[in-house]
Amino acid sequence: MDDHFGPDVAATYDDSDGPHFDPAVIGRTVDVLVELADGGAALEMAIGTGRIALPLAARGVPVTGIELSEAMVARLREKDGGDAIPVEIGDMTTTRVPGSFRLVYLVFNTIGNVCTQDAQVECFLNAVAHLDPGGRFVVEVGVPDLRRLPPGADARVFSHAPGYVGYDRYTDLVAQQATSHHFRAGRSAVHELRTPFRFVWPSELDLMARIAGMELEHRWGDWDRSPFTAESTSHVSVWQRPSA
Repeated sequence: MDDHFGPDVAATYDDSDGPHFDPAVIGRTVDVLVELADGGAALEMAIGTGRIALPLAARGVPVTGIELSEAMVARLREKDGGDAIPVEIGDMTTTRVPGSFRLVYLVFNTIGNVCTQDAQVECFLNAVAHLDPGGRFVVEVGVPDLRRLPPGADARVFSHAPGYVGYDRYTDLVAQQATSHHFRAGRSAVHELRTPFRFVWPSELDLMARIAGMELEHRWGDWDRSPFTAESTSHVSVWQRPSA
């Protein structure tokens, strides 16, 4: 995996006013993860700056992280409680950490940052290798919105706000490749961040879980556990490693 979250991105990552940084959204996310951890420890793949890990740890769940970006971990370390969370620097498709966990989770579309199908399968295999029998793997990711593209178009704006515009450009529909473009207005210039991703369908993720030996337990439209429907724009999916 390539690291697209260097010092410049890490320095302003927590300044976002997007919905994933809304305290109410974070609270609902943590509520669900506390329940799914079921009194055990949790491993966050792509822990980042600790948006979810820190409040989850504050709720009494022991959290360990895997993170590719040293710059993002440096930001985590600057926060209250950040030094207490063990983090292994490495690729979440292959990096192993000591111990086993009741819960492994991967949030905020990060499975898409794994840009090939083979590597996404390896991510599932790495997750289950860290799970206790009966443990759970949770993924939060958007549903590909190709049907919302006008005929002949290859891009869709997903956010337009003062000082920020974001759009996804679909570059290869066969290999399921796309790039997110993020434009932010600074004091003297507009800065662009590009992050490639592989969009993936819920049914494809279920097959990856099956390859890894897990079974689908829940799929919700959001962290509020709303039903997942054909109109859902994202999903929170929970797969379980069999107890036997």
